[in-house]
Amino acid sequence: MGGNGPDFSIERKAMRKGAKLVCGIDEAGRGPWAGPVVAAAVVLDPKCIPHGLNDSKTLSEARREALFEPIMASARVGIGIAEVDRIDRDNILQATLWAMAQALDQIEGVALALVDGNRAPALPCPVQTIVEGDAKSLSIAAASIIAKVTRDRIMVGHDQAYPGYGFARHKGYGTALHQEALRRHGVTPLHRTSFAPIAALLAAR
Repeated sequence: MGGNGPDFSIERKAMRKGAKLVCGIDEAGRGPWAGPVVAAAVVLDPKCIPHGLNDSKTLSEARREALFEPIMASARVGIGIAEVDRIDRDNILQATLWAMAQALDQIEGVALALVDGNRAPALPCPVQTIVEGDAKSLSIAAASIIAKVTRDRIMVGHDQAYPGYGFARHKGYGTALHQEALRRHGVTPLHRTSFAPIAALLAAR
């Protein structure tokens, strides 16, 4: 894929040094005001990498959905979900790192974990953090897609439980639609009370 997107060069370099299973890890949902943070760990099969993998933020929702099943079918995948109570208790960073560890725990034998960002979770294998890794590593790009699609599906499900909030549309992010819904209907159990906008709403009531 050259310089236009992620490739498999980081993984291949590690494999040449003896790492048999190289895993990409990424998360979705650190910024929203509501819902969980979801992490995914993905070990791609070098002989069967789905075409079109890229940073989930650069792909349309339809394209992410189209890639989800091929990744699940061809790769080893683990998913970790940190719910709102954990986010509020531990803070969003610690909850994210915990979810990453939970995701990796579902895959046996990983020799190296490539983690998007600059903070390394506590894992039972060596970790290489890569800033903007989802734009550099195909394994991290695949993990970003799995995490994003999984979280989006969770939020669509919450839309039915909490009608009037628009969770299926904004996925918990602090959009104008979401802010208006909060003004009208108040805070739900899905909202992160440790986040400043939600804490301010609660304090004002």
